[in-house]
Amino acid sequence: MKTYVITGGTDGIGAALARTLFRRGDRAVVVGTNPDKGERLVAEAASAPGTVAFVQADLSLVSNTRRIVGELTEQYPAIDGVVLCARFIRSYRSVTAEGFEDNFALFYLSRLLFSYGLLGPLEKADRPVIVNVAGPGHDTPVAWDDLQSARQYDLVNAMFMTGRLNDLLGVSFAERHGGGPVRYVLFHPGSTATSYAGKVDPQTAAYLRQQQTMAKPATDVVPPLVRLLDDPPAPPLTAFNLFTELNVHTELFSTQDAERLARLTDELLAGTVHR
Repeated sequence: MKTYVITGGTDGIGAALARTLFRRGDRAVVVGTNPDKGERLVAEAASAPGTVAFVQADLSLVSNTRRIVGELTEQYPAIDGVVLCARFIRSYRSVTAEGFEDNFALFYLSRLLFSYGLLGPLEKADRPVIVNVAGPGHDTPVAWDDLQSARQYDLVNAMFMTGRLNDLLGVSFAERHGGGPVRYVLFHPGSTATSYAGKVDPQTAAYLRQQQTMAKPATDVVPPLVRLLDDPPAPPLTAFNLFTELNVHTELFSTQDAERLARLTDELLAGTVHR
């Protein structure tokens, strides 16, 4: 039985992947905020060859993310894969109790902390892989002096720019740990009918409802994800749009930008309290 950690694992793509994994005999450790959805997944797995473990946590808080990463490291000596799906859509800028913009904290910082925090258990697996589901390759500029959209918040720009930050996270991870066994994959699911969890204005809500009717089901995203988990690519860093590999040797994946972001992030996280 292999062990896979899925953030945002109780909804949409994460939940569809978890079902596939426990139905074939693997252990899916799903992290999410909704206990009802988490317990439903656990119940579904009761008669399956595999298992589900549900971990309730709000990963927009750095302290929560660090705590969960620590607990997972203690509970699972070896982790075969980590799939990062958690996100929450907001029409208006919101700041966490720790002072971070919500989207930046959940969509970027939590993924960084899971990537580096679970490195130990990942390195003990046979062919470990991290899959960051964040839509790689978009050309939205990084606002280096306003990474948390304090000056002007726009939902679409904030999501796309945070996606760019995840691209650079992948670059810096590969630069630091590419000589080890863990492969880092940036993954674009394309337009997918997920729950679109969030707090949005009526116009955005109407648009998202329309998207849900037109987009492909989350189950269609599972096959390319499973392929990456079962047969991780050889290079330290790769990017895919479903089954199609993308070029990570462009200026969008600049090692200089990745180093710059890593330094800025380290400075931001240095001001938070470890719990």
